[in-house]
Amino acid sequence: MTAVLSRRAFSITALGAGFAAAVSPVAASAIATPADGLDIAEVQVPVADGAIPAYRARPAGRTAEAVVIVTQEIFGVHEHIKDLCRRLARTGYYAIAPALYARQGDPAPYTDIDKLVEDIVSKVPDAQVMADLDATASFAASERADSAKLAITGFCWGGRIVWLYAAHNPSLKAGAAWYGRLVGESNALRPKHPIDVAADLKAPVLGLYGGKDQGIPLDTVERMNAALTAAGSPSRIIVYPEAPHGFNADYRPSYVEADAADAWAKMLAWFAANGAA
Repeated sequence: MTAVLSRRAFSITALGAGFAAAVSPVAASAIATPADGLDIAEVQVPVADGAIPAYRARPAGRTAEAVVIVTQEIFGVHEHIKDLCRRLARTGYYAIAPALYARQGDPAPYTDIDKLVEDIVSKVPDAQVMADLDATASFAASERADSAKLAITGFCWGGRIVWLYAAHNPSLKAGAAWYGRLVGESNALRPKHPIDVAADLKAPVLGLYGGKDQGIPLDTVERMNAALTAAGSPSRIIVYPEAPHGFNADYRPSYVEADAADAWAKMLAWFAANGAA
């Protein structure tokens, strides 16, 4: 039986509006994808100990669409992540972004990223995230989407999660990881990192990285590529030489329009080629 939602256990029971405070001011390049022709909603995804909020977008009047789970940036499910769901829905997908920090806290009010990491992000267990993503896929199926055609994409913090989920869920068809960290120190909450699971991937992952990413050194990308090759994995990594971290984040100065558009098209083609369309 699904547990009753406890406000003492869940810090986030609803999604906020707008962009996260940490990204103010919002760049003029921010894309606003219209919702006309779409069925959009904030939904509650049942999980083992309650429910987590999620943003869902799908073509209006449709069922049996392929599913894309969108894993959030470090800033949570804010307007940019919601917009990405609408973009995916406009191409025919059922896209859903669950609030994966729901138990640990609300990232929206934070202006200091280091404080956000200390207070919330560092306290989110990978095992909890994997279970919440499984629950999100089950919820999509309950809404008559085709979760047999399941893909996942994620950005920054969520990019790392994509690699881990591809090693976790044997039903996943494909993943696309946007500039997610590949190596790191292990601890009880984060026992493994993408490079540690390169040989365990159950679905092919397309990695999309920036050559000028100051937070993800190219040598770690090269190490991940070597691990994938050694494992005989069909996964691959594309590096955009002049792109910084967050090059798809159109609401921030890091946005590189041409590289973002190219990577988005490659992601959609990757999903289609691997049975997630």
